[in-house]
Amino acid sequence: MTKSSAVAAWAAQSDDVERRALAAGIPIHAKTVDEFVRARAESDPSCMAYQYLDDGETEGARLTYEELDIRARAIAAHLRNHCSPGDRALLIFPPGLDYIATFLGCLYAGVVAVPVYPPDPSRLNRSLPRLKVIANDANTHVALTTSMVLPLVEMMAQQDADFAKFDWIAVDTVQDSEAANWHGPVSTTDAVAFLQYTSGSTSDPKGVMVTHGNLLYNLWDMSYYWHSEQPEASQVTWLPAYHDMGLIFGLLLPIYRKLPCYVMSPLDFLQHPARWLQAISKYRATWSVGPNFAYDLCARKVTPEQKASLDLSCWVAAANGSEPIRIETLERFVEAFRECGVSWSIFKSGYGLAEATLKVSGTRPDLETDVLTVSSAELIKHRVVVMERGAPGSRTLVSSGASHLQTRTIIVDSETGIQCKPGTVGEIWVSGPTVAKGYYNNERETERVFNARLSDTSEGPFLRTGDLGFIHNGNVYVTGRIKDVIIVDGANHYPQDIEETVEKAHAAIRPGCVISFPVDENGAENVVVVAEAGGIVDAEGAAPVFAAVRKAVARDHDLRVHKVCVITPRSITKTSSGKLQRQACKRGFLDGTLDVVAIG
Repeated sequence: MTKSSAVAAWAAQSDDVERRALAAGIPIHAKTVDEFVRARAESDPSCMAYQYLDDGETEGARLTYEELDIRARAIAAHLRNHCSPGDRALLIFPPGLDYIATFLGCLYAGVVAVPVYPPDPSRLNRSLPRLKVIANDANTHVALTTSMVLPLVEMMAQQDADFAKFDWIAVDTVQDSEAANWHGPVSTTDAVAFLQYTSGSTSDPKGVMVTHGNLLYNLWDMSYYWHSEQPEASQVTWLPAYHDMGLIFGLLLPIYRKLPCYVMSPLDFLQHPARWLQAISKYRATWSVGPNFAYDLCARKVTPEQKASLDLSCWVAAANGSEPIRIETLERFVEAFRECGVSWSIFKSGYGLAEATLKVSGTRPDLETDVLTVSSAELIKHRVVVMERGAPGSRTLVSSGASHLQTRTIIVDSETGIQCKPGTVGEIWVSGPTVAKGYYNNERETERVFNARLSDTSEGPFLRTGDLGFIHNGNVYVTGRIKDVIIVDGANHYPQDIEETVEKAHAAIRPGCVISFPVDENGAENVVVVAEAGGIVDAEGAAPVFAAVRKAVARDHDLRVHKVCVITPRSITKTSSGKLQRQACKRGFLDGTLDVVAIG
């Protein structure tokens, strides 16, 4: 059974589910992504698909489903003069609607899309190496972009001559009339739709082969419990579209569910976080998603004057994923915007990764996001002991919801390969139609990561996520990354816990800009903390920060910090999707390439 027919078969198990899905226009019988996009254009040609917000506020370019389909057809027809079905093409775009039209154009042409982070002209020496790694790995010679980006090519070629050899295509110069030359479809359910390059938070990026079937199943999984809710639903997104959550949840899901989608640049959100909430309020959006830092940023930066104009009572699903979810952040957000209509019930946390297309688990609309308080001392021993909220030595975790439909999640001892007993932390393993096809051109890693089997029963295959966690009352709780765990004197310490403590230790330390990791010295693991700090210019000014960090970590974690490294603002190592790169930071610390202000 193909993955698309698996979706239809699941819906057919319940006449009511199928009836409601079809009534809501959910394309459960589509076999490819481009098929359901074309179906939207035929059934609702004049309905708005996307409205782009210039500067995050002013209405700019707009696309209906018919206009989107025409653009996709035109780009697909143009592409066939440059590459064949199955070829890979880089997508290098600034924020805007050209990106989604081009992504769909690739699918219409049977070309495998490879979304990448657009290079930063002011930091080409840092952004080009990753782009070169991806281009080489994908074995591509075609780069799709806009006229605005083309002038950068000469600068890129000065850094690396290979970029001058690419076939660069500015899609905004493709005329709509070329749509008449498109002939299709050419894709199948099992065909690779795009390569999602992993963020590289612990290693070099690898290209995850996401098929049409993977996407259709994941979109159905995210829609199953929602398709009859909120008939006037709409969505706001500012997420980077080259990242899996921004592409699939932010841009593809609205088409799948027939939601008008309002799009703004991530930069416009970061410059003025209130713009996100103002768009939700203005357009009465019911859906919007952001990682934990986005909610924290809004709680800290949105002013009382800006809050006075917000009505967020329309917001029924504030999805939260992509990075560790902190209970303090969510509670602070609710408190900050309670008078604007926000309550705890809007939070719908989830967990996922590129290797599973996007979603592994999530919170249903009729349920609230659960929290669980456990013993900190037992958790570092990989044991889950429930405690009362606020009890001494406790830690409160936010659930990532449950796995649904045909997705199965289990917890496994990564060393023995045996499924863990309840109440034990282990590696999260996943199976089901959501699991991607593997890594492009990397059979060894594909076998290791995508074809794991339980050692005692040979059950499988499972996807090894590399994430640690446990399941309680059916809900997934993620506790950290295996490669990032700090082991001192036999105890496991999660770096994000230490980093959260450090953030609160001194006012100069910038939130979300702290990394902790172990270094080996004379056979012993020692803890190093790297932190951005504002207003610190030398070792003398950093001394109070050093003292505050050591005191806080000793108090909260019973750990001695070996070195505290203060670095310049906006220099902490992060992936293109904003995740902290702990291993890259560690390498930079050891080889002396960090932008250091002071070490103590």
